[in-house]
Amino acid sequence: MNMWRTSADIRRTFTDIRPAKDGHDTMNNIIKNSRRIVIKVGTSTLTYPSGKINFRHMGNLCRVITDLQNSGREVTLVTSAAIGVGMGKLGVEKRPQDTSRKQALAAVGQCELMFLYDKLFGEYNQTVAQILLTADVVDSEVTRNNVINTFTRLLELGIIPIVNENDTVATAELEGRRIGDNDTLSAIVAKLIGAETLVLMTDIDGLYTANPAEVPDATLIPVVPEITPQIVKLAGKPGSRLGTGGMATKISAARIATAAGIPCCVIQGADPENLYRLFDGESIGTLFLPVREDIK
Repeated sequence: MNMWRTSADIRRTFTDIRPAKDGHDTMNNIIKNSRRIVIKVGTSTLTYPSGKINFRHMGNLCRVITDLQNSGREVTLVTSAAIGVGMGKLGVEKRPQDTSRKQALAAVGQCELMFLYDKLFGEYNQTVAQILLTADVVDSEVTRNNVINTFTRLLELGIIPIVNENDTVATAELEGRRIGDNDTLSAIVAKLIGAETLVLMTDIDGLYTANPAEVPDATLIPVVPEITPQIVKLAGKPGSRLGTGGMATKISAARIATAAGIPCCVIQGADPENLYRLFDGESIGTLFLPVREDIK
C-alpha cells in the first residue's frame, strides 16, 4: 500500500511542476531543429537475450539514422554491445566477472559490431568511422583537442562516427565503475562536439514514477525540468545480463548533458522509428530540460 501511495504522490508532484504547454512545445521545436545530434544505443536494443544480434532492430536503426543524416543532420552514434556481441559469437552464456575475459569478449565483439555497422550502413551508401575512447580523454587538453578535431572533420565529410569505450585498454566500465559507462560517454561526446540534442535509446519508454514491472499504476514522466534527489531515487539499480547500463546511468548522463545546455531525451529503442517521431516534434519518452537559461 505504501508503494502505491508513493507512486501516486510522485505522479502528482510531476503534474504540478510540469512546464506549461508553450514551454514544452518550444523545447520540442528546439529538438526538431537540432542539426548536430548524438544518439546512444544500448546492448538490449541491439541484441537478443542470447547475445545474438537483433538484425531487425540494428538494420532499422542504420536505415533511420542514415535518413536523418540525409535530411541535413550531423549524427554521431554511441554504441554499446561489444561484450554482449562477443558473448553471442563465442557462445558464452554468462557475463564473466574477471576483467581479462571481458576484455577478450570486447575485442571479439567490437570487431563483429563494426563489421555489421559498416555493412548495414553501407547498404544505404553511408560511410561510418570507428572511434574508441577512454574515460580520461577529456583530462588532457592535447588529447581532448585531438578528439574534437577528429569528430569535426568526420562530420564535415558527412561521415557518421561510431563511438564506443575502448574496453580492451580501459577497464573502468568493465570493473563496474560507472565513469566508463556508455551513457555517460555519450554525454561527454555530446559536450565535446557541441551537440544540440542527446538521445538515449533504451529498453523502456522513459523514466517512470516507479518501476512499471513492479507497480501497476506507475506512469511515464514526460518532462524533467530539474534532476533532483527524488529523480535520482526513481532511477533504481543499473545493469542487465549483457549490458552495464540502466536508468541510473541515463540520469547521470542527462545531468552532464543538461548542465552543458543540451536537452537529453530517453526513448524506447525497440522501434528505431521513434527517432523520426522525436525529431518531427512529437512528445515521446522523457525529456530532461537543459539548465542554461539561454537554452530554456
